[in-house]
Amino acid sequence: MKIIPLKEGNFAASRTKDFSLLTEENIDTVPGIKMSVQPFLIITENDYILLDAGIGWKNDDGTSVISGILEREKISPDQITKILFSHLHKDHIEGAVKLTHDGFEATFPNAEIYIQKRELDFAMENKGNPSFDFNLLEKLIQLPNIIWMNEDRGKITDEISYEVAGGHTPFMQVFWIRESGETVFYGADDLPQASYLKYHLAYKSDFDGRKAMALRLQWEKEAKENHWKILLYHDLNKAIIEF
Repeated sequence: MKIIPLKEGNFAASRTKDFSLLTEENIDTVPGIKMSVQPFLIITENDYILLDAGIGWKNDDGTSVISGILEREKISPDQITKILFSHLHKDHIEGAVKLTHDGFEATFPNAEIYIQKRELDFAMENKGNPSFDFNLLEKLIQLPNIIWMNEDRGKITDEISYEVAGGHTPFMQVFWIRESGETVFYGADDLPQASYLKYHLAYKSDFDGRKAMALRLQWEKEAKENHWKILLYHDLNKAIIEF
């Protein structure tokens, strides 16, 4: 199994969920919550798996940051076989859709796209919530190859399992990928930074902060017992914690 962090950058997120790229010059002056945006590509014997799709951030020349990372790794967007969405906040989905002169298309055209249906229903019941980009979300759900998920837990393949954890959003889901005795865990925004394991807090930014806190304690225990690798979507400095 190969793990490739697809870090788009470190950002400051405002109260209206606008993202500003942090640089050495502005890091102390830009207001907002500081976080990375860092999807992951997991390569197994059978799949190229994208865990969330980022914010679609572009370089100064207009090229996609993630596309550039994939190109350096000699990986084509056409090779991605699965996109697993934890939830539908804008900074997790925007990289999956590419706007063109003729409309829009899938950034990863051959990938099956896994979306928890109840998460979509929750989003659509909260029109006006700045955490969602409804214009882009409506384009995303028109893409081909969508697999609608309805169960609380299950297996996508023999290697990929999932569970609707809730916490950050009511129907946020987390994923385990297992191959050759190795386990990778992606807790998305229930466990987005290493500091969440150091300070056991219920965060007000979560739909159910107490549940997310309890889940982190459970996952940390299991990770230590079973030597998981934990992927960190929003950590400013780290990508992976190994137990």
